[in-house]
Amino acid sequence: MIPDEIKHFVALFSKLPSIGPRAATRLAFRLVSKGSGPVQMLAKALFDLSKLKLCKECFFVHSNEGPLCGICSDTKRHTGTYMVVEKETDLMTIEKTHAFDGVYLIIGELTRSGVLEDEQKSRLEVLKNTISKKSNGTAREIILALNPTTYGDITASLIQKELAPFAQKISRIGRGIPTGGEIEFADEETLHHSLLRRE
Repeated sequence: MIPDEIKHFVALFSKLPSIGPRAATRLAFRLVSKGSGPVQMLAKALFDLSKLKLCKECFFVHSNEGPLCGICSDTKRHTGTYMVVEKETDLMTIEKTHAFDGVYLIIGELTRSGVLEDEQKSRLEVLKNTISKKSNGTAREIILALNPTTYGDITASLIQKELAPFAQKISRIGRGIPTGGEIEFADEETLHHSLLRRE
């Protein structure tokens, strides 16, 4: 009864965060009902995503010609100060506060296993190499800006042990963000004060 094209769309889109099979099905029918124009625009937008790449140092997405994103290639940023965040949207939210002028590392989605995944360990190695290359082996400060949840605390502890030899100081953002909250959804003022009150 349902066309194979819609089944295929639902199978792919239901794997995305916050979109289950029901939402993907509604989205598919909505797009079809609007005609071919919006479908073609969406197809182009999806194709354009394939042109983006990950920064070789912080793993944020970019479309620059070189290997680094706009933040990592900005000579005005303080390369002695690093901030570790979980995901891209956390970086974007922190950037809106204008309270941090260092560079980042996106560690990747935190798991409930209580251990660092291979990809996360690999990214930490990249950060260690960046510190060795740009900060003479020791960063002035590494800020762990992970969500104040049980898993965020466990991961922060693991990262702190990994990076301790590479920083004069390792801090966490202050608890202006409630325990169990997420950085992505914090308002700019709360996040700004959390950065100022880091421990």
